[in-house]
Amino acid sequence: MIAALSIRPPGAPAPLRVDGMRLIAGSGAEGDRHLDPLSPRQLLLASRAGYAALSLAPQALRENILLDDDVERLPSGTVLQIGAEAKVRLMFACEACGRLDLHGERLAARIGARRGVLARVVEGGVIRPGDPVRNLGQGFASWPDDWRLRIAQVLDAVPPGAVVEYAQLARLAGIQSSYCRAFPRLLRALGSVHAAKAIPARAACPLPRWNGAGLFD
Repeated sequence: MIAALSIRPPGAPAPLRVDGMRLIAGSGAEGDRHLDPLSPRQLLLASRAGYAALSLAPQALRENILLDDDVERLPSGTVLQIGAEAKVRLMFACEACGRLDLHGERLAARIGARRGVLARVVEGGVIRPGDPVRNLGQGFASWPDDWRLRIAQVLDAVPPGAVVEYAQLARLAGIQSSYCRAFPRLLRALGSVHAAKAIPARAACPLPRWNGAGLFD
């Protein structure tokens, strides 16, 4: 069951509690800064169990949807029906970032990989606190928690004869653009087949740029 809902509007310093949320299929939560059809990070789901285990203040994890159920135990690719209409697809664990330390000393280190699970909206609808949540089982292929493996997975999906720019690759893999600095070394480690599919934004390359169309289908 949904315990609480929060939306972080663009430019807002922190999420705001709301009494209802409209989920838009393939995009995310209406009015939220993470509304993005080409991102695996449209929603952050957390559980009351996680808050209790870490003795956290409300909204410390900056989640969109707080659940009574322990969502962190569910595998990637699981589909949850929320309320009467909405369905979301669990993607991968959300890594704790340094900004969480604003809510407590060394909070990011304490949380580790227990911040919650990132998700994409499969079917839209309006959801509210108190709505039931039903596990519909594994409906999609899983995505790894390790960002390096996600980079490889995205590169495997690049169509033949196309390339993806570094910034778009980071967006599709669900990582910050600052990770682009690590791409040259990672691509060398992945091998020439993967390395040939990703380029810096200003690279002189005649091949068409892939924006990620079809990646999450």
